[in-house]
Amino acid sequence: MRLSSTLLGAAAAATVLAERNGHTFPRVGARQTTTNTSEHLQWWGINLSGAEFGNQNFSGVYGREYIWYDFNAIDTFLAQGMNHFRINFLMERLTPNELTAPLDPYYAGNLSEQTVSYITQKGAYVQIQPHNYGRFYNEIITDVAGFETWWKNVATPYVDNDLVIFDTNNEYHDMDQQLVFDLNQAAINGIRAAGALTQYITPEGNSWTGAWTWVSSGNGASLINLKDPADMLIYQMHQYLDTDGSGTHEECVSATIFRERLVAATNWLKQNNQKGIIGEFAGGANEQCIKAIQDGLTYLRENRDVWTGALWWAAGPWWGDYMYSMEPPSGPAYTGVLPQIKDYV
Repeated sequence: MRLSSTLLGAAAAATVLAERNGHTFPRVGARQTTTNTSEHLQWWGINLSGAEFGNQNFSGVYGREYIWYDFNAIDTFLAQGMNHFRINFLMERLTPNELTAPLDPYYAGNLSEQTVSYITQKGAYVQIQPHNYGRFYNEIITDVAGFETWWKNVATPYVDNDLVIFDTNNEYHDMDQQLVFDLNQAAINGIRAAGALTQYITPEGNSWTGAWTWVSSGNGASLINLKDPADMLIYQMHQYLDTDGSGTHEECVSATIFRERLVAATNWLKQNNQKGIIGEFAGGANEQCIKAIQDGLTYLRENRDVWTGALWWAAGPWWGDYMYSMEPPSGPAYTGVLPQIKDYV
């Protein structure tokens, strides 16, 4: 998401079955053409955000610059039918100082031994996602080999957990398209070299990985050439519904804007026999946005042969009254949006 968490400061099982609302969903390979016969998307979930906060102080102080996630809130989301959690964190805190550094035992422990273990032991999926925009210490990552090593090291603890999904990096933007391709391919290579051969990987694109610009930005033409020996890529796109698609406004352009902004990417997925996921979406807790969100989720469900799921942005203990917060019990989206959309996915 383009709205930096810095603005909040400190105040802020190879077959696995996942169940949601009594429906059972088999794991489906990224290029498998079998259509999900359930009326639901395979995945419905949320971003957990907070461990990437304070991103101007990369070492940071736990509880002051950043926060990990509330298990009670996670249980609430599971009870609401969610089965997919996208976990936001910072590369710089996981491998301080350099891409090839060893994993920080405390930060990695909170990520893997606590959050990932807690969620996957309950049968839900966890998407591990460095919220770094293709940067490391605010500089565009150009060390492709180092990035491959980073991902090999990060993936190693999860090689036996098929409920883990790897997201290469959050929202590459304003970068050379070939570099975005190279970093995505390096991530895939590193993850598979670690021995993680049965987990999904979600490459993200340039231009904030927007669904509405996936084709026009050149992401489609470029990233279709990514190679995965496990053949388990799911292309991750994000889509907000405000005027500029930035996710910084409560207002939505129209009651059909979500659907409209998904059409070109949907056609690309179908034409190329690929699968996608909306890794971030949101709109304000108002009538027009709720209609737009419902309509867009209906469209995703109608095209579930290529769309695997949708993940709301966002929840986390420090979001407070942030307009898209779905943190229980009182986040504006938890009280104003979730009751209106949970049956649409």
